Amino acid sequence: MKITIIQTGEVPLPLRSRFVPYRHMFETMFDRTGQGFTYQTINVADGEPFPDLDGLEGAVITGSAAGVYDSLPWLDPLRDFIRKGYQHRTPMLGICFGHQIMADALGGDVRKSEKGWGLGRHTYDVAHRPSFMQQAPAALAVACSHQDQVISAPRDAQVILSSDFTPNAGLAYRNGAALSFQPHPEFEDDYTIALAELRRGKVADELVDDAVASIAAPSQSVEVAAYIARFFTQR
Repeated sequence: MKITIIQTGEVPLPLRSRFVPYRHMFETMFDRTGQGFTYQTINVADGEPFPDLDGLEGAVITGSAAGVYDSLPWLDPLRDFIRKGYQHRTPMLGICFGHQIMADALGGDVRKSEKGWGLGRHTYDVAHRPSFMQQAPAALAVACSHQDQVISAPRDAQVILSSDFTPNAGLAYRNGAALSFQPHPEFEDDYTIALAELRRGKVADELVDDAVASIAAPSQSVEVAAYIARFFTQR
């Protein structure tokens, strides 16, 4: 199965000498599941044309520094791609910004949260178990880095991950072919720490310190990646 990575952002410039591009993070995440996926990347944020939905086997919409409320020339075409993909029942995953823009395009409300930044490893309650994650435990701990949130989920979405800080952290859509998560199962711990440290001086030091300390807690990113791989292969 070929996964098409719809790239909407990149590793922040100060970290690029130390970390691989986002597309490689996703490729590594999927490779570890042993499913034998192949990949192509389309950088829509740099103006590359969106792929034709006919024959598209699966799509991943990446994280980004952009917000759904920004005035960027590629945002409306991305919304159109999401809506058409949803109607076409193209298997589609959104992560962080991808999660937010999918919700925005499909009728949800996305805003900068008054709760501020979510950094480090957060724990989310499993609110519902679709078929691809029937074996999920009661809670999943995954890295995050975001200030925007899905405030209200689209009518067609069911909340599958939730926390007090991020009530709509995971959404599975009723067409059976769309899935999104606010946290980042593709992030390695050293990159999560580096992102948190990048906020130092812009947010309270205590928040950054707590984020760095949170990485000592066990992660379920590998398990979440396996659920995502199952989501794609069962389609």
